Amino acid sequence: MSPDMSELTTAPWSTELPLPTLIAKTVEKRGATPLHFHTQNGSYTCTTQSLLREAVEIGKALRAIGLRRHDVLAIQLPTQRETALLYLAALEIGAVLVPIVHVYGPAEVGFILRQSRARFFCVPDFWSGTDYLERVAALNDPPDLERIIVVGERTPSNGITFEALQRLAATTHNKVPIDPPMPEDICLLLYTSGTTASPKGVQHTHRTVGAEWQIPFIDGPGPYLTPFPAGHIAGFNFLLRPFVTGTEMVFMDRWDAKLAAQLIEEYRVRLSGGTPFHLHGLLDAARRDGRSLAPLMSYGLGGTGVTPEHVAMADRAGFAGTRGYGLTEHSTVSVGWAHSPFERRAYTDGRIQPGSQVRIVDELDNELVGGCDGEILIKGPELFVGYTDLALNATAFTPDGWFRTGDIGHLDENGYLTITDRKKDIVIRGGENISSLEVERVLATHPAVRDVAVVAQPDERYGERVCAVVVLKENASLDLSALQSHFIAAGVAKQKTPEHLCIVTELPRTASGKVRKGDLRKQVSERSPHRV
Repeated sequence: MSPDMSELTTAPWSTELPLPTLIAKTVEKRGATPLHFHTQNGSYTCTTQSLLREAVEIGKALRAIGLRRHDVLAIQLPTQRETALLYLAALEIGAVLVPIVHVYGPAEVGFILRQSRARFFCVPDFWSGTDYLERVAALNDPPDLERIIVVGERTPSNGITFEALQRLAATTHNKVPIDPPMPEDICLLLYTSGTTASPKGVQHTHRTVGAEWQIPFIDGPGPYLTPFPAGHIAGFNFLLRPFVTGTEMVFMDRWDAKLAAQLIEEYRVRLSGGTPFHLHGLLDAARRDGRSLAPLMSYGLGGTGVTPEHVAMADRAGFAGTRGYGLTEHSTVSVGWAHSPFERRAYTDGRIQPGSQVRIVDELDNELVGGCDGEILIKGPELFVGYTDLALNATAFTPDGWFRTGDIGHLDENGYLTITDRKKDIVIRGGENISSLEVERVLATHPAVRDVAVVAQPDERYGERVCAVVVLKENASLDLSALQSHFIAAGVAKQKTPEHLCIVTELPRTASGKVRKGDLRKQVSERSPHRV
């Protein structure tokens, strides 16, 4: 365990403190913690203390333009200084923060803004080849949206630049009484793809997020290099966790394996992590560019497709590979540690975290023991409080409050968890959940398609890729290029576009008519699917 965490991880944790209070108390002790931001516009280094001080002022400016406690602020920004400032400012005034993954297009963003009832929305004007203001124009005016905050120079008619917000912060003196947040307030709303056709809104409170930041997670003192985007649960946590843990952090605004290898060498980064995709890229870049990864002590692997070979690959490169398991609904269920034996690190997904509870059950919710595989149910102080769509909660939780993960695995007598399969009908590509149903819905609108099923195809680099299994209408034809063009026109995120196409005469079904996706997954994993 990191020495920085020792005084925070002694139960009971400070879960009764709203996040601004928790952050202020810990930054008072560890305010000199360095944060290094590397972006397409250059690099920037600051401390947690200086960034928090500025964020408090930004919070005043947000209040001056009308944002209040419980109001929703959606933010679709890459990992950069402005993102951290706005995240902290939103928490400071008790707003509900909605981070959005930067790759989401107008279809996903429009749904999120409408369901969350966002009043404010922040985007870059232009980033990584994408004009985000064009995306804003394609949103068709979500009814609750009042103001667009733009990191950049251009703004729409209802917009304000981040620089203007900073100038307002320097001159404003709020006269509106402060309505401080409470521990049970919703502070974070993250949208994740799952078994439903639309993203699911995952609600976290100051209490659940605070619990996540106070458990032992980081394997010793930093610097820590994170590859995750700020709109992802892992990216959100890594961006703000150091304000509580005092861990020196190195951030990138987009994944760049060449830059990651350079930063590990430059900052003597001790800790990092990611999916198998990130590990492969890092090792390839270091080998190609002659970079030394000698400072690395451990590398935490998560997401689908993690195998013992990935852990061994890290070990051979000179740093300990570990595995962990978590979800947007419960950020950290289990974690592996560098000092554990190889067998534990490679063949399990780590030990259950302090405070978390796991049950393994059969189809009738009877508890299974003795290392038997079953569905994983979880509880813990980090567990979310429910979905925005209340109808989803009835099947997501047991009557006594355990969350059904939809993942299959077993637990050994020493508290180590191993994931072996999943019940959820999703594809996990590079750490991002993709709803098979959502992709199927877009596929079904193609005029050549009569029937369709989407399954995950194993992939060494990404873990899984989206594979479309299609039955065509009579005399119709379809190739992968035409299919991908159809997805571009639909305005969905690029990673949801099928990368493989199988054309079949019929889909295998059960007697009740349900597609036997297990059979399809087995078929596409045994052979490379037909690319027409």
